[in-house]
Amino acid sequence: MISCTEFIPAYSELFCYLEERGGRDEVLRFWEHLSDHFLDNLRELVTQHGLRGCWMYWERTLNEEAADFTMELDEAAGEFTIRMRHCPSKGMLLELQQAGRIEPYHDYCGHCDVLYRRVLEPMGYDFAADLTECERARCSIVVRDSRER
Repeated sequence: MISCTEFIPAYSELFCYLEERGGRDEVLRFWEHLSDHFLDNLRELVTQHGLRGCWMYWERTLNEEAADFTMELDEAAGEFTIRMRHCPSKGMLLELQQAGRIEPYHDYCGHCDVLYRRVLEPMGYDFAADLTECERARCSIVVRDSRER
């Protein structure tokens, strides 16, 4: 079976191609399409379980990707946090770049912000992604239940 990480360079190249053909807006349209049509599992889990649905979704997906991460769920405070210590996707792209095999899409990590924000914010959650350490394959995401305030 092919691991999901085997597709990472292809995703990066696709983002580069889309931007080359239609500009940044074309990349954003693609990410929005993915969010709208392929993240029903996240939508369903959050609809059924609230913030705990975020935990359930990312616990599975990040473990499948063999990410080095921590998650915190504070239901009383209405907050869910992921701290990515090493993203295998971005890490792979950085290794390929260092080996001179690929030039990663300049905003590869931006897809996480667009995809998940687009699902969670209409459901009443604030979504904050800190992508300032992407060039070290690190990031963090905080989801807050804005309905609790």
